[in-house]
Amino acid sequence: MDRSTYDRYLAAFNARDYDGVLSFWAEPFELTFAGYRFTRKAEVKAFYAFFHAYAEESITVGAYVSDARMVAMEVVVRLEGRRALDAATLAAAGFDRLVPLAAGQVVEIPQFIHYHLRDGKIVRAVCAVV
Repeated sequence: MDRSTYDRYLAAFNARDYDGVLSFWAEPFELTFAGYRFTRKAEVKAFYAFFHAYAEESITVGAYVSDARMVAMEVVVRLEGRRALDAATLAAAGFDRLVPLAAGQVVEIPQFIHYHLRDGKIVRAVCAVV
């Protein structure tokens, strides 16, 4: 996946175009971050619909390396609380491993993201907090 293709993927993510984002993913796939594992597109859409109701999220790419089989990058994930996301709300939604976020709070999280590709589509993504 070249950088211009990834930039289209990232633009869809930043625009909250979940169907557009998921069009870059193969079936089956695995997405792992924050101790969670998603294997169905409906799970990914449900998570982000929930999370983005509480937080603005954007990703800024630093280092980017790719070939036909993988993408590896360093990014900064910026979260800004749109409204309070407390521990009880996270637990009720099944995401109690995430950290609460106050309305107006800004958090920037350095991450490594590694994508595995097959036929140009993402089959596995692992996100690790630095």
